[in-house]
Amino acid sequence: MATNLRDSILAALAKLPGTREFHLHVLISAPRKHSELYQFARPRPRTYLQDILILLSEQKTPDSPRVLVTAVEACVYVLPATSCALLYVSKVDSTGFASTPSPTSTLVRTLLIYYGSPTTRPVAVDHVWIQLFARAQAQYLFPNSSENPGKRPLGDAKLCAWWKRVLTDVAMKLNSLITPRPLIRLHYILPGMNELESLNILKSGSTSPNDTHVWNYNHPYSQTEIPCPCPAPGDAQGSTNLGHFIPYFDDDPKSRFMDEIAYVTDKDGVKSPIRKRLRKLSHTQTDREKAEAERPLSPKGTQMPPLGELGRVSPDEFWERMSFRQECVAGAVTGFFTLILSAPLPPSDHPTSSPYPLAPQPGQVSSQINKRIMTSLTSGVEFSTEERAVRGTEAIEGAIKGLCEGLKAIPAVPISTIHAPRPFRASSPHDVGGGQTPDPSPYLALPRTPSPKLVNGKRAPDVSPNPFPEPVVSLETYRSHIYGSVCVSNPPLKESTEKGVGAIKENPTHNTDASAHVTLLTARRKKKRA
Repeated sequence: MATNLRDSILAALAKLPGTREFHLHVLISAPRKHSELYQFARPRPRTYLQDILILLSEQKTPDSPRVLVTAVEACVYVLPATSCALLYVSKVDSTGFASTPSPTSTLVRTLLIYYGSPTTRPVAVDHVWIQLFARAQAQYLFPNSSENPGKRPLGDAKLCAWWKRVLTDVAMKLNSLITPRPLIRLHYILPGMNELESLNILKSGSTSPNDTHVWNYNHPYSQTEIPCPCPAPGDAQGSTNLGHFIPYFDDDPKSRFMDEIAYVTDKDGVKSPIRKRLRKLSHTQTDREKAEAERPLSPKGTQMPPLGELGRVSPDEFWERMSFRQECVAGAVTGFFTLILSAPLPPSDHPTSSPYPLAPQPGQVSSQINKRIMTSLTSGVEFSTEERAVRGTEAIEGAIKGLCEGLKAIPAVPISTIHAPRPFRASSPHDVGGGQTPDPSPYLALPRTPSPKLVNGKRAPDVSPNPFPEPVVSLETYRSHIYGSVCVSNPPLKESTEKGVGAIKENPTHNTDASAHVTLLTARRKKKRA
């Protein structure tokens, strides 16, 4: 059985038709604290973030050069309070240089199944949320790849149908792998359309009749069977606002709409900051009392309510208003898709406690490596022609290996707690036998957690240092966890009349446009009255 994500993807790629060799690079960053996912929730839940970058290159013959064909960027958010993990697929792109069939759908399905199955899931959670926003573009991750004549990006409707089919395949696979059967819910929304219109547009994404999973045409926050990632506030008043439901992702239309709801509340623009209560501080006040005095208050003197209209807009109203956003009604079909899975880990695999959730695991890299490779990919190379794509592939793959070479692996050191020696003062002549309790030393104070830092009356993001150093990658890490290759030698796929190649390639085995049955209707001429 595959032990990591790299091996799982290689095992799935080995089953593709045709003869070629795949070269895979998988970069997964070590977990780090993240406070922006539910930044409008009060209080903010404790969240840990990992970045995922998958680069797949193809070599058609042993003598031909490698060329990048597919890239996937994703993020994994872990919320221990609700035992939930949120996998957000940020970008998927291809160059158009891959052979038929495209490996994109296989790679994406394997990634989602890997994090969904309890036997391979690398995070100790019971519930997994998979979310994405489908929006057709000519290119996402490969600069100038839209100029490649062999790249045929899917249109907006076909892209949404592709994602619906991929998530359906993932749900069916997880349902057959997990025993007992997991609880799976599928939700999607095409803003600006009702359910009947969406079914007509996504008819090419229909699944087999054996599929028992039903897609729900609504947002996933109306169901109560699987807990939402963000925990509800524990106060008696139950001050839940929209920020407890809608996650905040980078470059996402939901996030931009949340900003407007939170900060722009009237036609005149952003309101003035809420006034603060003036209070004179005494020298005897504690740090917590000082923080409470600096906390911004509402005009009635109570604690600050949710920002803007977050406390008044419900999830139903939010999604109804999303249909009028320019990003969703600009003439193109867009879609929001969610797969929710509840499959608890086996008791033997579920740790009783997680004292070190930020401890890096084998094979993980620093988030700065992911950032550097992503910057080089999107701004340092281009893929308009095959020659330039080959040079770009060599540069990116060489940069990944170069960051791992020349570094010596550091052996794991067991974590131990070091206690500072307690200072003592010399005993006086009257202290015989040490029977008296010594006075407290003026040089040491009892350790305590500092009060939250306030910036402009708001709690600043949690930037407390990670107690663990950044993971140090080595050539051994590169060979064992990051890079891998597989030679594919299977019977070729039967020729299809139409190839779907592009930003996300259409798998010819699932293409139904070429074989769609067309019914011709003849109009009978109306008889004229004599």
